[in-house]
Amino acid sequence: MKRAIVLAAVALSACAPKARYTRPEPVVSPPAFKESPDWKASMPSAEAPRGQWWTIFNDPQLDALEASIDVSNQTLKIQEARFRQARAAIGIASSQRFPTITAGPQVSAVLQSGNRNTPTAHDTFGDFLLPVDVSYEADVWGRIRLTTAAARAAAAASAADLESVRLSVHAELAVDYFQLRALDAEKVLLDNSVQAFQRALDLTRNRFQGGIVSQADVALAETQLETTRAQAVDIEAARAGFEHALAELTGKAPADVKIAPLPLDSPPPDIPAGVPSELLERRPDIAATERRVAAASANLGVARAAFFPRLLLTAAGGFESASIARWIAGPSTFWSAGPALAVTLADGGRRRAGVEQAQAAYDETVADYQATILQALREVEDSLASLRVLREEADVQASAVAAAERSLTLATNRYRGGVATYLEVITAQNAALTNERAAVSILSRRLLTSVVLIKALGGGFQASSLTQFGPAPHKGAPYR
Repeated sequence: MKRAIVLAAVALSACAPKARYTRPEPVVSPPAFKESPDWKASMPSAEAPRGQWWTIFNDPQLDALEASIDVSNQTLKIQEARFRQARAAIGIASSQRFPTITAGPQVSAVLQSGNRNTPTAHDTFGDFLLPVDVSYEADVWGRIRLTTAAARAAAAASAADLESVRLSVHAELAVDYFQLRALDAEKVLLDNSVQAFQRALDLTRNRFQGGIVSQADVALAETQLETTRAQAVDIEAARAGFEHALAELTGKAPADVKIAPLPLDSPPPDIPAGVPSELLERRPDIAATERRVAAASANLGVARAAFFPRLLLTAAGGFESASIARWIAGPSTFWSAGPALAVTLADGGRRRAGVEQAQAAYDETVADYQATILQALREVEDSLASLRVLREEADVQASAVAAAERSLTLATNRYRGGVATYLEVITAQNAALTNERAAVSILSRRLLTSVVLIKALGGGFQASSLTQFGPAPHKGAPYR
């Protein structure tokens, strides 16, 4: 009988489904980025940033802030705890590959009913029992293997999620930092303007006292000065907000973080984008969605395996005696062993619905994978286009700043010579300050867009780092 059960299981295993996972092909795979030809012409041949990518900005203050992210950031700690949960799930799933052994020692005193129709009615005796049970499921149809594969893929996806959060937090800190430095640059402009406007006010007052100009010119000069001074004060409030945001990102209280002013003064470094196909290896969110496709594929195999019997190998043994003195002795031993098949004959369509659900879940992850690739391509193209346009805009704005400064010089000289009114000077002052602040804004946007481009390119992530959880992502993993 036992041999018949084993032979039947072997025969049925030949009919079991064989599954092999292969990474879905991207719906689009352009050979190059649309914005690359114009952008790459001015780029060095250096490789894209790896690891601590923020060091390419050559800013020690930024480097120090970024270094504290991995140590103190709470958002990162939350995701790291989720990753450890997913990694522990691998052990839970893979434990099914091994036998389960249980023991339940029991000592009891028994008083039989006096109304039993037996010679030993109303007798008292002891029962000393030491059973050991062993159960094992032979993975004939790959259910356990596929469950473990799904757990490994899910853990790899969680690891990629962790890297995606890490990249986002580092990028967010860099963005906040450069915005803070842009405010520092604006503060310098406004402070310098306040000093210049104070000198202009002093000049106007002297000319008013000499009877050269009217009180209206003095009022205009005072208005210009106080308005600019108010803008300088407002910059301090905005700067404090970014400083507090940096404190939160580094896991510190706002009172413990003080960042010295450091105005922006240099353009961002060139960042090579590479080719679109590299995004599959360098984007953690793409790697995460691909691993979820693999997990869904394995879960689909598990759902299909539910149509086949489960081969269970069980054994039980131990010692039982009415006396503790003869408990652990040869005559007290007992045992039993044998295989069994667990077959579901009817379930009202539950298994079929389970397969349909698993298939739909797989299709969902494939669509999510394709959508993530398209989103990655768009983000890179957006950043490349923005950097190209901002570079051109910076050149034009530099000319506008130079022209505004010349206009201010001419207006001031004309005013000193009594040829122009003070309204002309104020107009020139406003134009010069507006163009200088616009130049700072463009420089800030170039730096922020550079950070966004690095994030869109995946920072220093490599999908090959996920091989610790099983077969390498993007190369296909056999599920048989």
